[in-house]
Amino acid sequence: MTASDSTRIVIADDHPLFRDALRQAVASIMPAQIDEAGTFEELTARLEQEADVDLILLDLSMPGISGFSGLIYLRAQYSAIPVVVVSASDDVATIRRSMDFGASGFIPKRLGVDALRTAILKVIEGDIWIPPDVDLSAAADPEMTRLRDRLVTLTPQQVRVLMMLSEGLLNKQIAYELGVSEATIKAHVSAILQKLGVDSRTQAVIAAARIAGDQWRQSEPSAG
Repeated sequence: MTASDSTRIVIADDHPLFRDALRQAVASIMPAQIDEAGTFEELTARLEQEADVDLILLDLSMPGISGFSGLIYLRAQYSAIPVVVVSASDDVATIRRSMDFGASGFIPKRLGVDALRTAILKVIEGDIWIPPDVDLSAAADPEMTRLRDRLVTLTPQQVRVLMMLSEGLLNKQIAYELGVSEATIKAHVSAILQKLGVDSRTQAVIAAARIAGDQWRQSEPSAG
C-alpha cells in the first residue's frame, strides 16, 4: 500500500517533545492520520478501540513495557500491524533482537527526517528497513535464538503476565491489574514456565532479561 489520507499511524513514546517532533516529521512527508500514546497502556487502549492501524512507531523504553516485551506483545496480539522501533538504543544487538521479534524496521532516534522518510515509506510499502550501516549477517547466538523462539510462543496475555512478573508483582496483584482470578494467573505462570523450559518464576524473569539485555527491567519476583 502507499501512504494516503486514510493511512493511520500511532506514535508510542513517553516524551511529548519527541512525539511532537516525530508527528511533524511524519506529517511533512506523507498525508496520514496520526495518533499518539505516552504509555503502553494508552497504546493498547487505542488499539482495542480501533485496530485499523497501518503502522506503529514504538519506543522500546516507555511506561508499561520493559524493552522488547511491548514489541513481543504487539506482534502476538496485532500481528497484522507493522511495528517500527524508534529507539535511542541503536547497537547491533538491540536492532537484531528487534527484528528477530518481528519489527518491520528500526529507526535510531539520532537519525534525521530524511532517514525517517525513507524508513516509513519503505515499511508502508511492505518492505523492511534498518540503518544501511548496520550489518546483521553475523551468526546469531544459538542459545539466544532458542530463548527467543520460546518467548514468541507466549500468548499476548502470557506476555503481559511475564512483564508483570519482571516488575516483581504477586499473583494477586497481577490478577487485580488484569481483572481475572488468581487461579487464572497461576495457570498462566505454569504455562509460561513450561514454554520457557524453566522451573521457577525467577528463572522465567532471568530468561526474559537475558535475551533483552539492558532493555528488559528485572526486579526480584515474589512467590505469591
